Amino acid sequence: MGALTAALLAVSTTPASASGTYSGLPFVYGAGAWEDDWTNEGVVDVNTNRTSNVTCLWQTVLWADGYLSSTADIDGDFGTQTKTATAKWQSRYGLGADGSAGKNTWTEAGTRLIYLFPEGSEQYLTLYYPGEVDGFYVNRDANGNYQFWDGDGVKRTAGYNYRTCS
Repeated sequence: MGALTAALLAVSTTPASASGTYSGLPFVYGAGAWEDDWTNEGVVDVNTNRTSNVTCLWQTVLWADGYLSSTADIDGDFGTQTKTATAKWQSRYGLGADGSAGKNTWTEAGTRLIYLFPEGSEQYLTLYYPGEVDGFYVNRDANGNYQFWDGDGVKRTAGYNYRTCS
């Protein structure tokens, strides 16, 4: 019975699958070559991981590309404004405009990342997302977890299971 309870708890705290390829990790994660880091991320939308730091990272992408008008819109809550902005972003890049940031959407966003430099080791990387309107930096730390600066200029870890940005 204890094993069944542990398995159910593990399933309930992990993000939904993105076309069956989600890494299963609680953070936006990368290892080795950085170019494919965002190809296996979980879904963020109005139903899945709605309030999370990964949603906050996605909203930062939308803001940098001009689909959210202000850094005040980066709040980590995937509501109707974020859904509409996501659908417009997806249309712009020739994706199915369902308003849900899943595998294809994260993969497309990841193709825009630019490698800047390692800091201290090969694993700790600094990357830049050059949006249509503005840009932002992301780091991949020594554990492979992604960090970004939110709309308030605070460095956050891109986790699925919590929300510290608002």
